[in-house]
Amino acid sequence: MDSTCSSESIYNLIPSDLKEPPQPPRYMSIFKAAVKDDMQKFKTAMKTMGPAKVAMPSPKDFLKKHSKEKVLPPKKKFDRNEPKKPAVPLRTEHPVMGIQSGKNFINTNAADVIMGVSKKPKPIYVDKRTGDKHDLETSGLVPKYINKKGLKKNWEEVHKEFQSLSVFIDSIPKKIRKQKLEEEMKQLEHDIGVIEKHKIIYIANKK
Repeated sequence: MDSTCSSESIYNLIPSDLKEPPQPPRYMSIFKAAVKDDMQKFKTAMKTMGPAKVAMPSPKDFLKKHSKEKVLPPKKKFDRNEPKKPAVPLRTEHPVMGIQSGKNFINTNAADVIMGVSKKPKPIYVDKRTGDKHDLETSGLVPKYINKKGLKKNWEEVHKEFQSLSVFIDSIPKKIRKQKLEEEMKQLEHDIGVIEKHKIIYIANKK
């Protein structure tokens, strides 16, 4: 008799309830905890929906009548003896004519632009959601040694600026700028040599 065929039995005639096979265990990623920690770490509170708890307004601070109207300044009493504007000049009065200046404003402005140093924005920091600005230098948040530039770094900056000059020095402002950069480089080289020559330098307090 074939083993695959079930043996004849009277119990097989009774219909039996089909049992559903058990479901396999639910898949759980091994990185779930790490991802959850990263989300909590980089999550920004109150970014789009506003504060979680908003203070309720007091019942005493209700909107009153004429509370949003602009307050006008008090009326001034009219005084006839109050000094008035200067009088209109007469027809016989003529302005001074023919005054000329020998200053060349075009060259002066060009020299000021070339020799001038661009202004850097003042460092600030914001500590509230409303955008209150404060001075960063006096806050103590930035260490003092970060603001100190070394002489070699200054020399590199001046040297880089010197190399960016044009090849042809064909104007007075360019000559002045080149001469100024050369003097700065010589002074920085002298200061670097003094510091490298002397290991210990004493600085006296000025009284």
